[in-house]
Amino acid sequence: MTLDDITKALLASYETEGGINHLDGINLPSDEAVNRLASDFMHLLFPGFFEQKSLTKSEVPAFTAARLNAVHTSLADTIGKSLRHTRDPEADTRAASLAMQVLGKLPQVRQIVQTDVQAAYTGDPAARSVEEIILAYPCVLVISLQRIAHELYKLGVPILPRMLTEYAHERTGTDIHPGAQIGTHFFIDHCTGVVIGETARIGNHVKIYQGVTLGAKSFEVDGDGNPIKGVKRHPDIDDHVTIYAHATILGGDTRIGAHSIIGANVWILEPVPASSIAYYKNENLVIRSRRKKEKAVECREASELQAWDWSI
Repeated sequence: MTLDDITKALLASYETEGGINHLDGINLPSDEAVNRLASDFMHLLFPGFFEQKSLTKSEVPAFTAARLNAVHTSLADTIGKSLRHTRDPEADTRAASLAMQVLGKLPQVRQIVQTDVQAAYTGDPAARSVEEIILAYPCVLVISLQRIAHELYKLGVPILPRMLTEYAHERTGTDIHPGAQIGTHFFIDHCTGVVIGETARIGNHVKIYQGVTLGAKSFEVDGDGNPIKGVKRHPDIDDHVTIYAHATILGGDTRIGAHSIIGANVWILEPVPASSIAYYKNENLVIRSRRKKEKAVECREASELQAWDWSI
């Protein structure tokens, strides 16, 4: 077989195998443009950290103005491509306005991202400095970009928010959907293999370890058997919760109460009351109060969890 033969075979497949071609269609956002935006956002959030040469305070105004101008142009163009994909008749006029709204959120995003960096520093005894965290901890990249993608998501921008979080996913191995709602002081230790779904809600001062999944237990489907979009299907994690490595927490009705600890490798399919600890003892799931006087309850089947006194 020659390259000419392969070319002809590919062209034939383009004609016969539909659904994965985008020919003569609307120009979509490019990986290169989105990846550049991701990098520029990190420069704006953390000025002076990712430059090839040191940045002095006197240079910051010109640096910020020039980068913001470039980012606005690129962001508006990419948002416009995303909107045109949905046949939005006002895509061109809306794109510049939406870009300005997102950029206007950057000071607030910086305030929250600062708490994430603080959480990483106080939550990891191996951390030697804030500079080390910003430059070398993958959680900073993935959480920061998710927070910006979340602003785009709330404005109803299609495609682009997911492309931004997928850039971070590729770089870090952590997949946080742009729809997830995340509070302050969020820390993902080691930041590998973590999955957080679209409708998950995470409170303040939450710490999770590698391999944790905040996923869906099942999907609601329509009459044709297709998943219904936008339904609450991922868990809620309240304030001051710690979730250890490879724990799996599933379901839109599942809520982990404040000040609880979820042990490593635990599967949680039902609510856990506040101030609890969940772990396996032999093959049995144990959920007990962290208060010493409360008796532990061993749950041999998931249905037994429903009988637990959740008011504790």
